[in-house]
Amino acid sequence: MTVLASALDTGGPDYADARAAMLDKLAALDAEHAKALAGGGEKYTARHRKRGKMLARERIELLIDPDSPFLELSPLAAWGSDYTVGASLITGIGVIEGVECLITANDPTVRGGASNPWTLKKALRANEIAYANRLPVVSLVESGGADLPSQKEIFIPGGALFRDLTRLSAAGIPTIAVVFGNSTAGGAYVPGMSDHAVMIKERSKVFLGGPPLVKMATGEESDDESLGGAEMHARTSGLADHYAVDEADALRQARRIVARLNHRKAHPDPDPAFVEPPQYDGEELLGIVPGDLKTPFDPREVIARIVDGSDFDEFKPLYGPSLVTGWASLHGYPVGILANAQGVLFGPESQKAAQFIQLANQRDVPLVFLHNTTGYMVGKEYEQSGIIKHGAMMINAVSNSKVPHLSVLMGASYGAGHYGMCGRAYDPRFLFAWPSAKSAVMGPQQLAGVLSIVARASATAKGQPYDDEADAGLRALVEAQIESESLPMFLSGRLYDDGVVDPRDTRTVLGLCLSAIHTAPVEGARGGFGVFRM
Repeated sequence: MTVLASALDTGGPDYADARAAMLDKLAALDAEHAKALAGGGEKYTARHRKRGKMLARERIELLIDPDSPFLELSPLAAWGSDYTVGASLITGIGVIEGVECLITANDPTVRGGASNPWTLKKALRANEIAYANRLPVVSLVESGGADLPSQKEIFIPGGALFRDLTRLSAAGIPTIAVVFGNSTAGGAYVPGMSDHAVMIKERSKVFLGGPPLVKMATGEESDDESLGGAEMHARTSGLADHYAVDEADALRQARRIVARLNHRKAHPDPDPAFVEPPQYDGEELLGIVPGDLKTPFDPREVIARIVDGSDFDEFKPLYGPSLVTGWASLHGYPVGILANAQGVLFGPESQKAAQFIQLANQRDVPLVFLHNTTGYMVGKEYEQSGIIKHGAMMINAVSNSKVPHLSVLMGASYGAGHYGMCGRAYDPRFLFAWPSAKSAVMGPQQLAGVLSIVARASATAKGQPYDDEADAGLRALVEAQIESESLPMFLSGRLYDDGVVDPRDTRTVLGLCLSAIHTAPVEGARGGFGVFRM
């Protein structure tokens, strides 16, 4: 075995400082996650319970297998916006009757579960994950439809939700809708376009237009039950495939539907008995990333605490040393790992990455990208040596790779380095961030400095005096803005990642993702990488 040797000094002051900084960030993260868990707050939670209904997360808990994990995705969606944190929708991956499923659940305590623009983006991301990984979709529906004041941002793109349901079904990926309350107007198409629909006696209300709209449009008098109640849809319209007497019964029936799907994974799960845990304590991940991201750290210390047996076969260890590449297994699944060591990507690192990605595709091995990069190196020497074409080679390889990619932002993830390390625009199957991560076009000080240099040059060209005091104020303002916009909660709020995770949970989160990924075939590209500029 090639077990990594750790040089981490857990008793030293640097480790203590890094750990304290990370714990502070985790405390702030927990406070924001608590907002998502609170939903619409005590008033609306109490009103919901008074109606004899379960909360959305309670429904999920009864749906999934007992004592099994639920990997919640995008819990901070809408953070920093005018909408409630979580975007009135819960999404995640859970195991139902032994089958990994993508689960979505409207939170009716937040404006009746109405969808706002962030709800839509979160739901579309969930569908994307389900499609790529061939995960059955279970929708726990209770929504009043679009949040009308923001309809201009929802109506036109919102049709993609229904398109996705039909495409999932056409691809042989099962879709199941369980209706707990309102599913009206466009929302009526969620059960209508799902393979299976469960409705609940005197609770489910599914219609294109409710009684007031019908009255205005046709003059017809009607009531909720005759127009769109569960019994009507079960006996008359045929929209309901299953009729439940209460919420618990509906969830039981949903579990039975999944049990009868005959939905099998493309790859069998590894036997846990043969999976060796890391030889180093995952708790120590708290003190690896320095509070100041300008201070480098060795990503092998992270790798040693997340891969099986801390066993890592490094590829080209002496060439392009600021990028660590190599082979390992994680919860029994083979992986190739690319991890930034010193932050900057040079030509050799880029060439090394491109070759490594090609090898992973030949072997059908998923890739894990561990980010801590300030981008590709700049300067006359590096431009003349071909940094653009070398960086393009790496980005070409990432873009055309067919094996699943997983990305974790640990520290900096700036500029084109974010792209080369498989940032969001490059369709990683999953992307998570640590609370220590930052991502932007460049660092705040560098960006503010560039703007200052350009402004000074412009004033000189025009023969105008330059106001240094105003310049200092502008630089401070720009630095503060870029700093706030590069932080993980800001980016997670915009769904640029699938969640901000505690470093100690990294191995578990990646293991759950790898298991989900292997529901679909894992096959690499055999050629088709485009032209590599040599």
